[in-house]
Amino acid sequence: MKKINILISTFFGNGYISRIPGTFTSLSTLIILYILFEILQFKNLNYILILYSIIFFYSFYAVMDSETEFEDKDPRQIVIDEVLGQAMPLIFIVYLSSKNLINVPVEIYYFLSFILFRFFDIVKPFPVSYFDKQHKNFFGIIMDDIMAGLYTILIIYFISFKIGRASCRERV
Repeated sequence: MKKINILISTFFGNGYISRIPGTFTSLSTLIILYILFEILQFKNLNYILILYSIIFFYSFYAVMDSETEFEDKDPRQIVIDEVLGQAMPLIFIVYLSSKNLINVPVEIYYFLSFILFRFFDIVKPFPVSYFDKQHKNFFGIIMDDIMAGLYTILIIYFISFKIGRASCRERV
């Protein structure tokens, strides 16, 4: 079971990439979910949220079980947290799209999601920094990226709101 948890925690080995494994994993997540959501048109939010929830809750166990295999308190090899954090705004984009609140090519939102998530994950504004510094365990490993994902969702929401309002004024 430990080998499976390490496989999940490292997102099938992405965490072993020698340079910028978090950024690589965020980009991998974006590409996989873009294909799933936009090309294969899997956009059933109920199923997406159920699957995300299962992965989210299981990740706590997987990270807790596998973090002892690595030397650091926040091992760079553990990247499932990047998957979870990056997936949040991408799922939100599916929601915005389902409500017809996207008035520019959806790829712009995906690009913004990636840039914003990486920014918040690297810069770590509060409360991202709180979870990163105060919880040096499986909980902190995951929750700092969840907070970065929430910040990304907020910015994307405000951008979609502004673009949506501007496009409504153009139609009048």
